[in-house]
Amino acid sequence: MRYLAVDLGAESGRVMLGTLEDGRISLEELSRFSNTPIRDGDAMYWNIPALLDGIREGLARAGALGQAITSVSADAWGVDYVLLDEAGEIMEPVFHYRHPRTAEGEKRVLAKVDWPTLFDESGVQYMLLNTSIQLGSEEPDRLARARTVLTVADAFNYLLSGVGKIEVSMASTTQLYNPRLAKWSERLIGALDFPRSIFPEVAQPATTLGPLKPSLAEESGLANVNVVASLSHDTACAVAACPTESDRWAYISSGTWSLMGLELSEPIVTDACRELNFTNEIGYGGSIRLLKNIIGLWLVQECRRAWAAGGNEYSYADLADLAASAEPHRSVLNPSDPRFLAPDNMPQRIAETCRETGQPVPESPGAILRCALESLALLYARALREAEKLVGWRVEKMHIVGGGSRNALLNQLTADAANIEVVAGPTEATASGNVLVQSIAAREVTGLAEARQIVRNSFDAESFKPNPSPELESIRARFDQLCGNAPL
Repeated sequence: MRYLAVDLGAESGRVMLGTLEDGRISLEELSRFSNTPIRDGDAMYWNIPALLDGIREGLARAGALGQAITSVSADAWGVDYVLLDEAGEIMEPVFHYRHPRTAEGEKRVLAKVDWPTLFDESGVQYMLLNTSIQLGSEEPDRLARARTVLTVADAFNYLLSGVGKIEVSMASTTQLYNPRLAKWSERLIGALDFPRSIFPEVAQPATTLGPLKPSLAEESGLANVNVVASLSHDTACAVAACPTESDRWAYISSGTWSLMGLELSEPIVTDACRELNFTNEIGYGGSIRLLKNIIGLWLVQECRRAWAAGGNEYSYADLADLAASAEPHRSVLNPSDPRFLAPDNMPQRIAETCRETGQPVPESPGAILRCALESLALLYARALREAEKLVGWRVEKMHIVGGGSRNALLNQLTADAANIEVVAGPTEATASGNVLVQSIAAREVTGLAEARQIVRNSFDAESFKPNPSPELESIRARFDQLCGNAPL
């Protein structure tokens, strides 16, 4: 059977054709389109019409194949949302999580609900980007005019089907859903003065929403295609496609953001979890993703963009080679420093940070990237030790999936820093997970265990064994000092 995955990322979107045959999954990219935010000074917005045009082109290419396709589902990043008006139309603008309005939203939210209460109700880590903070940034009259709020992936499933629901993996990221009660948090929604009526039904993974809209079916040539709420959150999809066979494993879904954590059966909503700023998100079958958001390859992407703007075009392969040949263990930074969240001037910010902390200042692209990647690996290792502290057991293996798993240098640096075997791949974990949960909805696959076996059958993985060194321990001590925390 064949399925379409609409996979939306912070840099680009894709429509992928997934085919299941003989216990294997194969993926074909039908279309790729840029996801370029609208900028107005410091303000940033998502261009939803442009993304929809890219999706429609992908659907048309799928229809041109003349093959029977069972269903389609969208997945995307978390925290951002779309408001629909009484007519069911999108209320522009659709704010980007990097819009500076969240500074004011944070003040409004924390004036009504303190941080311990936010965490106790939702189990979600504190981030300025959270949906709760963003909705708190809205003007009350705009919220009053809204009929429905949908997260980004669920908004595209709505645009494809006409049915507006928020799938639970995405609902659980909003900081407005109670994972223990398995429903919207009436306490938080009421305390924050959000209209309760705008929060729609929460759908379980693998829920069939309905058929593709007739206008889209006719336009694309796709007949008898259902729209499914697979797993709307891209990280939930990626974790579902981790080819693990271990009971005690960790994952990093590596891309613009790195989502690092463990898969558990129950949420951990404790003071220790809150203080370490981990989050509890829901995955397939009610599983819990105990994870931490780490800034990820955004550092590399922004450096590349800055150099391109200055006339130096580097491919990601070029940058990986430059970083690999640079001198190791010279300078580190704390990637969680808020200064690295904003776009623009990333190479300059990295250099200035090293200068301010009395370290050698990286000047060449290779040195700058080496500093960023070594720092990321040390942050991954630190987050892993924190997660182990919360659950009380040691992780046996780390799975890195997603586009960032192609970065062999970062994979090896992570193995070294965490002193653990790293298994890299598949790169197409998000699309694979999306397709496989659709196949569960179609009853072609029985559940998550079979889905992960299909992944193991279908993709090669590369193993990286740890090579710790005295130099690494020295720079780890410097990193711990920069983070302002005692070493774990």
